Amino acid sequence: MRNLLAGIAAGLLLSLAGPAAAQGSGSVRLPAADSFIPATTSGRLLLTGGVSMFEGASGGGLVPWATIGGYGTRDEIGATAFGTFIPLRDYRATSYGALVGFYNRVELSYARAEFNTQRVGGDLGLGNNFTFGQDVFGVKVRLFGDLVLDQDTLLPQVAIGAQYRENNRGEVVRAVGARRDSDWDFYVSATKLFLDQSLLVNGTLRATRANEFGFLGFGGSRNDDYQIMPEVSVAYLVNRNLAVGAEYRRRPLNLDVSTSRDAFDIFAAYALSKNVSVTLAYVDLGEIVAAAAPRSQRGAYISLNIGF
Repeated sequence: MRNLLAGIAAGLLLSLAGPAAAQGSGSVRLPAADSFIPATTSGRLLLTGGVSMFEGASGGGLVPWATIGGYGTRDEIGATAFGTFIPLRDYRATSYGALVGFYNRVELSYARAEFNTQRVGGDLGLGNNFTFGQDVFGVKVRLFGDLVLDQDTLLPQVAIGAQYRENNRGEVVRAVGARRDSDWDFYVSATKLFLDQSLLVNGTLRATRANEFGFLGFGGSRNDDYQIMPEVSVAYLVNRNLAVGAEYRRRPLNLDVSTSRDAFDIFAAYALSKNVSVTLAYVDLGEIVAAAAPRSQRGAYISLNIGF
């Protein structure tokens, strides 16, 4: 499967990166609001590449955006590494990984995500601190639009993406009703930055069969078909280094043990420099395996991004 992703990426780079690089780096006059967020030495504006979501792609913490991660322009390659820690009421989630953005056109990402059941695992007979893990391989392609340069039009930046997930607990997720332990997600994102209003809005539609973000496998007795799930992000640029906002993500109910569809967060992302940013958030993932932990799983979201 990794070879397949590499082949997809190589084809995309041959067809898209070459023409993009040939366009050169001619100057474009931004509106007066361009002084609000100064250009970095790479030619990209602070925070306009988003941060790394916990599944690896660039965007917010829960939702992918149409952004291409890193600070590489159409003539450059950028990259970002990240680590995320999410302590909840009854569980603990962590993830780490990296992405590479090619010429502000193609993004490849990888994340290792783990979900620790803590005492709930003992109640379920799995043992305290039983951990579900998954590897998430992602690819994203910007189709059209430019987040910063298209200020004279309502046209958003639009990208399509795919994520392939491999869960490491196949026997357990099948025991709770999942049909498979690996699967693809597909999504399309549209992101618009209004520099004059210091406002970013994003909408994503995801085709998925993932149970609890893939930690409990994919598909189930309730449903085994792909469902289209909406995801939304809004961010306000307080100043050149700080963005605050909120996100909403809906997920399917494929398993009998699942009861909650909705997840949301309220976040603040701060760029310490061009290369380092920190995201802090309050997150609510709803009930997860309600029979064992019948309350909404709320907590903190802490993420560090290092990139160029």
